[in-house]
Amino acid sequence: MRKPILATLVYLKRNGKTLMLLRNKKPNDYHKGNYMGLGGKFLPGETPEACAIREAFEESGYKISNPLLKGMITFPLFDGKSDWYVFLFTATEFTGDEIDSPEGSLKWIPDKMLSEIQLWEGDYLFMPWLIDSRSFTACFEYQNGRLIRHSVTFYPVKSETP
Repeated sequence: MRKPILATLVYLKRNGKTLMLLRNKKPNDYHKGNYMGLGGKFLPGETPEACAIREAFEESGYKISNPLLKGMITFPLFDGKSDWYVFLFTATEFTGDEIDSPEGSLKWIPDKMLSEIQLWEGDYLFMPWLIDSRSFTACFEYQNGRLIRHSVTFYPVKSETP
């Protein structure tokens, strides 16, 4: 039985730009050459929000507050070994100074240019979902690093009025 991996990705946003991490520093990095959000695996007992806050700080130097959960994506056997369950967040409230990330090069990319940088195939699909008012769950199936199929369910925004 394969062990599931829980992880987060958080996308910091300001002034029409998104902070992206070009994975180019770690040897044998499965994500090498791709831009990604900030994130990583949960620590034992950690909530998705706590993981997003910790990972954003470790990888960027920014302390985020009020991360907004946008969705969750399942990646069956993404790395050929494990099923990944990734919680996706956005954050517009953060403080601190940007660091030289140990994971790669940080770049503020204009939102209109996100479709022009090197991403995983599925990321081109879900990046627009991050600005949608609805939340979502999805499944992205990769084989040998290529997206072979995906599905998504969007959840409507519910009114707070009784």
